[in-house]
Amino acid sequence: MPMSATHLRFLINRGTGLVRRGLASLRTRGWRASWARVLKQFRRVPQAQRVALYRPEGGPFVPFAVPGSTTPVASIVIPVFNQFDHTLECLRALAEHPPAAAVEIIVVDDGSVDATRDALPRIDGLRTLHRESNGGFIAACNDGAAAAKGEYLVFLNNDTVPQPGWLDALLATFAEHPRAGLVGAQLLYPDGRLQEAGGVVFRDGSGWNHGRFGAAEAPRHAFVRDVDYCSGAAIAIPRALFERLGGFDTRYAPAYYEDTDLAFAVRAAGLRTLYQPAARVLHLEGATSGTDVTVGPKSHQLRNQSVFADKWRETLARHPQPDGDEDAAALHLRSRTVLVIDSLTPRPDHDSGSLRLVNLMRLLIEEGAHVVFLPADRGFDPRYTRLLQQLGVEAWHLPHAPPIPAWLRDHGKRFDSVLVCRHYVMREMLPLLRRHAPQAHLVFDTVDLHYLREQRAAKLAGDPALARNAERTRELELDVIRRSDTTFVVSPVEQALLARDVPGAQVEVLSNLHRKGKPGPGFGQRRDVMFVGGFRHPPNVDAVCWFVESVWPLVHARAPALRFHCVGADAPPRILALGDTPGVVVHGHVPDLAPLLGRTRVSVAPLRYGAGVKGKVNQAMAHGVPVVATSCAVEGMHVSPGVDVMVADDAGGFADAVLRVHGDETLWEQLSGNGRGNVTRHFSLDAGREVARKVLLRRN
Repeated sequence: MPMSATHLRFLINRGTGLVRRGLASLRTRGWRASWARVLKQFRRVPQAQRVALYRPEGGPFVPFAVPGSTTPVASIVIPVFNQFDHTLECLRALAEHPPAAAVEIIVVDDGSVDATRDALPRIDGLRTLHRESNGGFIAACNDGAAAAKGEYLVFLNNDTVPQPGWLDALLATFAEHPRAGLVGAQLLYPDGRLQEAGGVVFRDGSGWNHGRFGAAEAPRHAFVRDVDYCSGAAIAIPRALFERLGGFDTRYAPAYYEDTDLAFAVRAAGLRTLYQPAARVLHLEGATSGTDVTVGPKSHQLRNQSVFADKWRETLARHPQPDGDEDAAALHLRSRTVLVIDSLTPRPDHDSGSLRLVNLMRLLIEEGAHVVFLPADRGFDPRYTRLLQQLGVEAWHLPHAPPIPAWLRDHGKRFDSVLVCRHYVMREMLPLLRRHAPQAHLVFDTVDLHYLREQRAAKLAGDPALARNAERTRELELDVIRRSDTTFVVSPVEQALLARDVPGAQVEVLSNLHRKGKPGPGFGQRRDVMFVGGFRHPPNVDAVCWFVESVWPLVHARAPALRFHCVGADAPPRILALGDTPGVVVHGHVPDLAPLLGRTRVSVAPLRYGAGVKGKVNQAMAHGVPVVATSCAVEGMHVSPGVDVMVADDAGGFADAVLRVHGDETLWEQLSGNGRGNVTRHFSLDAGREVARKVLLRRN
């Protein structure tokens, strides 16, 4: 794109502004903090770590259309004063990549004297408000908000280029985080470096942008988090809340600090100000107002800092002093920091252990903790790493995470508690954690007792070699338990076993954690039988093979119209071959189980060996699907056979129970209701909250 006079003026303003801001920083912060900021500005971010940004094709203005709904979910308010080249690029971006949500776009022309006034009416779908004289950013935004119809207001600068998917990511934050009051985008420089990942405000009212000049994907800046403020260049807020707070405070007119003030007002109302890294917006910082704080519109920034500091004096007294380290300053928003380490990034739609771990991290965040996750393989899983980041977890991975010894050396002092899953991972981590995080409470999460599962598999197979291997696992697992500060098990049965095998060890029960699902359709709208379980777990392979080979023929002979739905990732050939059995459907991995859970009448858990608490049983009960299980499958689950679940251990009894539940509506309703109640009492996030508070957050 050829350089316009507007872009050239922007570069000149940026250069002079940098010089003036540098001199001001020397006077107020001293040379050390100022030099630190200079180094950040000119740090080299490898090209591979820079975001590839979309920009629409340039060229002379030709009429076009933007998305426009008469019943919008969101109203995008764009204040403009001259600078038509920037406005045109912004609107072209919105037209070329419209959001999925219904929107209206309102451009408030704040007294422009360039091509703005003539061109805007020629853009189809655009709502335009014309102000006769220039009143400034605050007046224009408040006028646009007053004319808006959407449930959400989205304020967007005209010197921005919204990236595809930006708005839907902003709006989704309100659904995932119910206490969100204001959500800001990730702002990027044209060269792909990070401009802002939210901001911090210091005790004197001055501020700094998190991650400035860094890599957008760097773990410290790639997760949803609470921030002091988000730049008004791209923010979303519920319209009703904006109106209740009185809009942008006019004491800051014409502009500057109104966005920071709004964020503080949102928090004062008991809601959160969040930064959303998935909402990416290119921002030509200073393109419309310059960067020199001594002249032009930008000069209001210094005056308004004093106004802001006076208004929020009591709140700011709890904020840190400016010291040039925005990352350290961010920590004042969090009470405790918990590091979680597992072998791999959890995949909650694949296995119950992953679901439990993700829900535990969710619980800790609800309790106000800052959660950091590090997979032992340091791998980046695009889907599941981002899922953690959207929950609010600081998830580390390659290429940003160095080898674990070096990473712990750099980060170990940050953590109040460390949770490590699986004995073979904790065995590697313990010496490093004791050295680099000596202040942290070290918690070993067994997930399930591996040696107990292996002992039972050896007994079922009658294999001496498996028995010897189980004994070796027992020695290793018990050694880790002895050396950890606290150990988590998932059932009272395993807690009692460890009381015998490791007397004196601090062992707590933190069982499976489930969010209660919707009960779905009733008995008459359901049919068939299902099993859910990942097939990298050997007990699941044995269970399904036994069920199809020994139980299903008895069921199918008496009810040939029924289907058995086998669901689970990583199915080996032995499982896939079962799909040739009459009435058996092998689905493989199903990312969203809700449809199957909503139409299936009976869930089965035919495990013949294993340990821990079975997520497949919890999940079905949480969704109101009655369960038929073996004794092993419901061990330690606080259930009464015939009341909460049906239990049978031989093929004939198991088949009878399946057919009885499938055919008896009264029994089905009883099991469905009691199962949901069982999950609420014993396996919900609230059920695990007390032990998480006591052990990981160290609250008595």
